[in-house]
Amino acid sequence: MGIYIETDKCTGCKLCLRACPYGAIAVEEDKAHFTEDCTSCGACVSACPVGAIVMEVVRAAQVDTSQYRGIWVIAEVQDGHLAEVTLELLGKARELAEALQVPVSLVLPGDEVSGLAARAGQYGADEVYLVEHQNLAQYRTGPYTNVICGLINKHKPEIVLIGATLQGRDLASRIAARIGAGLTADCTGLEIDTEERLLRQTRPAFGGNIMATILCQQARPQMATVRPRVMKKLEPQDGQEPQIINVPVSLDAKSIATKIVEIIREEQQEVVNLQDADIIVSGGRGLKAPENFSVIRELAEAIGGAVGASRATVDAGWIPAYHQVGQTGKTVHPKLYIACGISGAVQHLAGMSTSDCIIAINTDPNAPIFDVAHYGVVGDLFEVVPALTDAFNKEFGQS
Repeated sequence: MGIYIETDKCTGCKLCLRACPYGAIAVEEDKAHFTEDCTSCGACVSACPVGAIVMEVVRAAQVDTSQYRGIWVIAEVQDGHLAEVTLELLGKARELAEALQVPVSLVLPGDEVSGLAARAGQYGADEVYLVEHQNLAQYRTGPYTNVICGLINKHKPEIVLIGATLQGRDLASRIAARIGAGLTADCTGLEIDTEERLLRQTRPAFGGNIMATILCQQARPQMATVRPRVMKKLEPQDGQEPQIINVPVSLDAKSIATKIVEIIREEQQEVVNLQDADIIVSGGRGLKAPENFSVIRELAEAIGGAVGASRATVDAGWIPAYHQVGQTGKTVHPKLYIACGISGAVQHLAGMSTSDCIIAINTDPNAPIFDVAHYGVVGDLFEVVPALTDAFNKEFGQS
């Protein structure tokens, strides 16, 4: 990664100074130049109105992979807490780090988030890069990308893991493009090839019909986004204090292209987040009509579960998309998953097959869902599900 200023084009406008998060640009005699603090984050490139700043990405074949060590997890903060997927990734990073004999680091951007560093240590982080600034309080692509790219260029981790959430997918792709790294999206499995020090990144491909294992042999760092609820958190270890590395940054609000005016949360009848639910009752095309989801909701209410759905029912407009389980929906890992009238297409199985216990209800004895189910009921869901609901209501004294 190389960055330089074509001084004959530079007009000394100082807009690059405002854009640089690390204060690594100085202007002398109306010409800008980089100081030794430059991390080649690239924030100044788009800020230059005359195109005087040029960033060159080193070709993958020219990267010296021996310079890169360590495993990083990029934190996501939700409502003042570390997101569950971040804690899951720390657990997986701990396992991978033991194979490589390297430390696990968490990059924690935000505002007033220092209190979360100790929690990261409990879940496997050896050190935390703490980046606090008021303009990082809410996620925005530009400042997050600039700050994290600078850290990666400076410290050179060999593996970077990010949750495959809306935020993570947006951020990971931007970082990978900026620094010329390889990125595998929506991984469901991660392993280490200890001989080659390569991350074996497994993800569904061709609509979930095959599982592809991808290697990044040249570019660094090796980057992957990982679906929530496919990795298991470690049990928290009290007293595990990570080393905290404070990263000072300067972020001028005027240099950030976007501004968050208001956050509007969609009102949902089912307040339980599918990815956090211990029990999920899902409906498929076997319900035959959107109003028949009431059968699913009644069972879910009886056993304290959340309502899930197959892609076919979402595409048909029977239920909102935030209920969808599967490759293009939510990946879930509940203790109990009840699939009602769902045939079991590979796309759906990719999102729920790791559930602790799967019960399938379907009239077709050859439905693929029975191949992954722990218990199967061959029968009409309109008879079986209401009977289950009644039984649970009587057991729990709700009727």
